[in-house]
Amino acid sequence: MSVDTVSLTGWGRTAPTAALRFHPRSHEEAVAAVRGCGPRGSIARGLGRAHGDAAQNAGGSVLDMTGLDRIRTIDAGAGVVVCDAGVSLHRLMTVLLPLGWFLPVTPGSRYITVGGAIGSDVHGHNHRTAGSFSRHVVEFELLTADGRVRTVHPGSALFDATTGGLGLTGVILSATLRFHPVTTSLMSVDTERALDLDDLMTRLAAGSRRYRYASAWVDLTARGRSTGRGVLTRGEHAPLHVLPAHARRTPLVFRPAPLPPVQSIVSDLAPGGLFGRASAAAFNELRYRRAPRSRTGELQRIATFFHPLDAAPHTARIRGRGGFVHYEFAVGDKRADTLRRIVGRISQRRCPSFLAVLKRFGPAGPGWLSFPEPGWSLALDLPAALPGLGGFLDRLDEEVAAAGGRVCLTADSRLRPDMLAAMYPRLGEFRQLRGELDPDGAFRSDLSRRLSL
Repeated sequence: MSVDTVSLTGWGRTAPTAALRFHPRSHEEAVAAVRGCGPRGSIARGLGRAHGDAAQNAGGSVLDMTGLDRIRTIDAGAGVVVCDAGVSLHRLMTVLLPLGWFLPVTPGSRYITVGGAIGSDVHGHNHRTAGSFSRHVVEFELLTADGRVRTVHPGSALFDATTGGLGLTGVILSATLRFHPVTTSLMSVDTERALDLDDLMTRLAAGSRRYRYASAWVDLTARGRSTGRGVLTRGEHAPLHVLPAHARRTPLVFRPAPLPPVQSIVSDLAPGGLFGRASAAAFNELRYRRAPRSRTGELQRIATFFHPLDAAPHTARIRGRGGFVHYEFAVGDKRADTLRRIVGRISQRRCPSFLAVLKRFGPAGPGWLSFPEPGWSLALDLPAALPGLGGFLDRLDEEVAAAGGRVCLTADSRLRPDMLAAMYPRLGEFRQLRGELDPDGAFRSDLSRRLSL
């Protein structure tokens, strides 16, 4: 097992910290790494797509799990896969799509590991119909602080603490997953523009039960009567009969999307990747105007529909040389007024955000620290160097918490610890179980120290 010293950040490239990085390639090496982690503890890390500091451990150890990347068994009839935790969602798509199976839940990037997907309990555009990632996990193997490897099943306290538990209950070594059947690797997509936030929310809510996947891009730089305008995108897996004749010969081939033309637009508007208010507003105006007023049945590649930013190298740098803060919050249906106020405040402050996604959430999963709850979710990126950003987001946190909402911990890099209990009512149970499993703190991260998890 190789070991090196590295400086690590989250995907937002903020707050780098140095740690000793282990590269286990077997369960035995992972056990050895945890046992030898030292007083600062260890944390598992996958492909580094957590936006904040959840997979960093200043002065301690980090287990790079990407060496554990075997797909062990595939039941092609039932769509059940057993794989190591270091296998990426991209690789699973590459292997399973030609067999007629697709990931039941996929987040905005397919370059995350299975262990990361479980530890963050990731969600996608289909939370209303499919829930989050943990709903489709049959079982997983978890290395705990005592060196034991436990098989964990849904319905157990350890399952609920680990799904969304950010790696703090142990190291996920392997998992058994259920996949969703498909007949093609294309999506049938409907797109329409909305004039303002109320129009966007009405359209998104009205169609959420008719489509498996739905989300909306929100223009947070628009002001006045156009505040919260956006583009709604909804889709289904395309059936075989709608494909053109040439595509029916290889209906399940997986072709990652080419570099989208939008990236060259970004480069023209923001040389060097530094987004200011004027360039963000210009980019958003162009994006809104280029979207169709209404279009139905467009065929898109899976990668284009789900992961457009994966096609662009160094996407994070586009959002600012100093890194970016990813802010993601959820509020219930009855507190939609909170969402409206926050969008209004971001618009009035002229925050230079060009990536903002609005989604509808269905019932919450069992994970004690899982993010999704029924209602609305808004995710946005902001330049970390924006003057006064910390205080502004602190005030938004307080409003979200007062409304019974929460921020996403996987995306977080700056939440105050006093906000946590109000947002996650089962925090006490998580801390108690973690204390029983890991009394000496073998598993720690920069996030866990910052939030006293």
